[in-house]
Amino acid sequence: MLVALAGGVGAARMLRGLAAVVPPADITAVVNTGDDTVLHGLHISPDLDTVTYTLAGAINTETGWGLVDETWRAMEALERYGGITWFRLGDRDLATHLYRTQRLREGARLSDVVREVAAAWGVDVRLLPMSDDRVETRVTVEGEGELGFQEYFVGRRHSVPITAVRFAGVETARPAPGVLEAVAAAERVVICPSNPVVSIGPVLAVPGVEQAVAARREDVVAVSPIVAGSALKGPADRMLRELGHEATAVGVARLYAPLAATLVIDEADAALAGAVEAEGVRCVVAPAVMRDADAAAALARTVLDA
Repeated sequence: MLVALAGGVGAARMLRGLAAVVPPADITAVVNTGDDTVLHGLHISPDLDTVTYTLAGAINTETGWGLVDETWRAMEALERYGGITWFRLGDRDLATHLYRTQRLREGARLSDVVREVAAAWGVDVRLLPMSDDRVETRVTVEGEGELGFQEYFVGRRHSVPITAVRFAGVETARPAPGVLEAVAAAERVVICPSNPVVSIGPVLAVPGVEQAVAARREDVVAVSPIVAGSALKGPADRMLRELGHEATAVGVARLYAPLAATLVIDEADAALAGAVEAEGVRCVVAPAVMRDADAAAALARTVLDA
């Protein structure tokens, strides 16, 4: 069995590659829910939905989020009323949030709803939220104070510098049912190429998860989300620098060294292999940019062979 710690777009592509080379039912993905938000009275789980839609072959590949061939009539109507439209929700995507909110109000756990939604989309990878309890990623913006993650990421287009990140509620959160057991039983644990601070960070911050992963260190392989000093998507490089970390494959190695015995870095960073290994992790150099499904599958094979 394979366990992957996952954020959104990069993790979804990694999972798609893994599912192409091993039976999907043998994969468990523990997905970040620190990005979850409530908008229009609806519970929205961006990373879970991105992973689900990608594995179902229904993702909008141009954006990396949302559904392909989506329509936007609800947002257009809401805009007429002067409602909140900076967080765009497509018409079919709205159905997912409506269903999730209904089930949660009926008393279902988030992990139950995740399983039901995945089954409806024909996804065989076992998807688990990191926790059924509410954990909220909040960032401190220089000169302004705290913002909810989606207000920073989408509302401000992650263009404002930050000075701190915290995961509100994580101290009392519990791992979702099956998370710790899956990590303990896994033959390989993969840390997907997601933002180390706000995608993988919340997952590890749930009490017990980081310790469970560290206990399996020799079987843990991480994939660097930083290539040639930049994030392929999103603000991971800037966030790392703003929080005092090195925004390179070496910086990623430094962050993950207590948890992962091996780090996969892109060929563009081959010259950094020695510095990566100086951080105490084995370095594997391979094409790590998942431009298409074939590239994702090739990277998955590299991770499994590492």
